[in-house]
Amino acid sequence: MRRQTAIDSGGFFSFPFDLGTQMKKPTILVLAEPDDPPLPMLGALREEGNFVIGDSAQGLEAACADAEAILNWSGSLSLIREVFLKCPNLRWVHSRSVGLERTLFPELVSSNVTLTNGSGVFSPSLGEFALAAILYFAKDFRRMIRNQMAGVWEVFDTTLVAGQTVGIVGYGDIGRAIAERVRGVGMKVLAVKRHVSATDKPDPLVDEVYSSERRKEMIPRCDYIAVAAPLNEETRGLIGEREIAAMRPTAVVINVGRGPIIDENALIKALTENKIKGAALDVFVQEPLPAGHPFYNLENVLLCPHCADHTPDWLDNAMRFFIEQFGRFQRSEPLLNIVDKKLGY
Repeated sequence: MRRQTAIDSGGFFSFPFDLGTQMKKPTILVLAEPDDPPLPMLGALREEGNFVIGDSAQGLEAACADAEAILNWSGSLSLIREVFLKCPNLRWVHSRSVGLERTLFPELVSSNVTLTNGSGVFSPSLGEFALAAILYFAKDFRRMIRNQMAGVWEVFDTTLVAGQTVGIVGYGDIGRAIAERVRGVGMKVLAVKRHVSATDKPDPLVDEVYSSERRKEMIPRCDYIAVAAPLNEETRGLIGEREIAAMRPTAVVINVGRGPIIDENALIKALTENKIKGAALDVFVQEPLPAGHPFYNLENVLLCPHCADHTPDWLDNAMRFFIEQFGRFQRSEPLLNIVDKKLGY
C-alpha cells in the first residue's frame, strides 16, 4: 500500500491517505512552505480532499498522478510549471494572488485546465492605499511631518481633492475599489479599460471610459493617475515616456498594479526634473528595491514595499476564499474569478 503524508513534518497537522483507495477524495497540491501560518485552515477540509503541501517538485511527485487541482500559494513560476507537467489529471489551478506572473506559463495557457485567482480579496486595502496617497500629496503630509520633527511652525496651503480627477488605468476589481473610495471624497473618475463597447452598461462610479489605445487622451485630464492593471504583454510598459510626458506638472502617479507596467526610468527622470508632482508606488520592476535606488532619495515619492494590501488578516482571507472555491469545485458549481488565460486576467 502506497501512502503519502498530506501535510507533513513541518506542517501543523498531518494525516495519511491511501493513494490506491481514496480516489473519491480529490488530491490537491499546495505549493507552499509547510509551516506557512494559514495552512492549518485546510484542516477543515480533511474529510473533503487530500491536501499535499510542498515547496519542491520532488516532494510532491508521488501525488502528482492523482492531483486534480493545484493551489499556488507561494510557489515560483518554475515550480508550478514543473509540477503541472507531472499532473495528467489536473482540472483546476488557483493562484492566491491576483497577479499571475508566478502562475501563468504557455503549457497552462494552451491546456483545458481552469485557472482562477484571488481577485477581490485584496482590493479594499489597495483602494484605501490609493486614497491615502492622494491625500498624502494633496495635504502635503511629508512637509507636515518634516516640520514637526524639526520643531518648525510653518503655515502653508493645501489642496482640496473634491472636484479633482483620478484616472484609473486598469478598471478591474482593484480599479473599482479605488473609484468607490475617491468618489466618496467628491473626486471625478476616468477609466481605461481594455475593451470598451457601446453596449456596456454605464458605470455610476466612472464619468468617462477610454480604451487602452486612447489612454493618452485621458492622461492630460487627470490630477492623479492610478495604475491597477495586471501585468501581461499588452500592459508591460503601458505607461511609458510619451504617457508620462502627457501628464500635468501637478499630476501624481499611483501604482498598485505591477512595476513593469510603468517605464521606471522615464518616471524617475520626470520625478527628478519635477516634470510631475510625485508618485506613490507599492510595486517595482525589481523587488526588493535595491539599496541606492533613486526612489529612496526622491522627496516626491511615497514608497511602500509591496505591502499595501497586507492587513493583519490578508493571508487568512486569501485562504478563506480558496476554501470557498474548493467547495464550489467539489459541488461542480461555477468557480469564481475564472481567468482568461490568453489575456492573463
